[in-house]
Amino acid sequence: MLQDVPSCLLDRLHGHNCPALHPRCTVDDRVTRVAWLNRSTILYAGNDKWSIDNRVVILSNTKTQYSIKIHNVDIYDEGPYTCSVQTDNHPKTSRVHLIVQVPPQIVNISSDITVNEGSSVTLMCLAFGRPEPTVTWRHLSGKGQGFASEDEYLEITGITREQSGEYECSAVNDVAVPDVRKVKVTVNYPPYISNAKNTGASVGQKGILQCEASAVPVAEFQWFKEDTRLANGLEGVRIESKGRLSTLTFFNVSEKDYGNYTCVATNKLGNTNASIILYGPGAVHDGGNGASRAAAGLCLWAALLARLLLDF
Repeated sequence: MLQDVPSCLLDRLHGHNCPALHPRCTVDDRVTRVAWLNRSTILYAGNDKWSIDNRVVILSNTKTQYSIKIHNVDIYDEGPYTCSVQTDNHPKTSRVHLIVQVPPQIVNISSDITVNEGSSVTLMCLAFGRPEPTVTWRHLSGKGQGFASEDEYLEITGITREQSGEYECSAVNDVAVPDVRKVKVTVNYPPYISNAKNTGASVGQKGILQCEASAVPVAEFQWFKEDTRLANGLEGVRIESKGRLSTLTFFNVSEKDYGNYTCVATNKLGNTNASIILYGPGAVHDGGNGASRAAAGLCLWAALLARLLLDF
């Protein structure tokens, strides 16, 4: 008697409701009275409208079919609909259950966040849909998409610099394409000098000392010779700092330029330094990353020389 009513897809993600729904009830000439009900509420009895909802209208009331139409179906229209008919012998009813499906939609998500290394972070991603969507978090790192969590909340305890970057929240319920949003997590950490090598240059030639430091926020650099801070453009030197790299350039190396230099990298979380030697041809030096050890050797030599002079 009652024709099937399909499930209705409610596209809330794009602001669209179901255009219309047409419950239909097949009747014959034995039927004397007909009515449509939603739960226990009468919508129509024959041609008489009982519902105050202007979205509900009668579509047909003939000897073979009795049907109504519901415009702009919403999630609140979900539920049982009953066609009730009265014949000469006894009343009959047929029922259909309307299921309103809603594509996944992320309705609330954490904003981009900046934290210090070692802090605890909680990211939130709340989603709506019918059926209820599954929410997952993934870390979009440079090494690929790493699984993070299958939950609305992602908790990171003692976050590290490697855990910075974009985190992707995805809401899925198989009704439509997933809703995907991203949150950027910036992790601040103090400077770490990753590259500072001793460099050789002949007198009269160009010499360049380089100092590379990783840091967030980006480090600011200073150069010192012994206890004297070097200024850009003085005594034939140029200091250039861009991003992670700072260079100290000698355009015309002289004997007095040889020696130990200190690169200092600083941001709001701290500072670090490294000793770098500019040496001439034939000088004994540490060719690896042992600038600090070379500087320590020079200090030890100076201390021994001072002791000998005192004994003399």
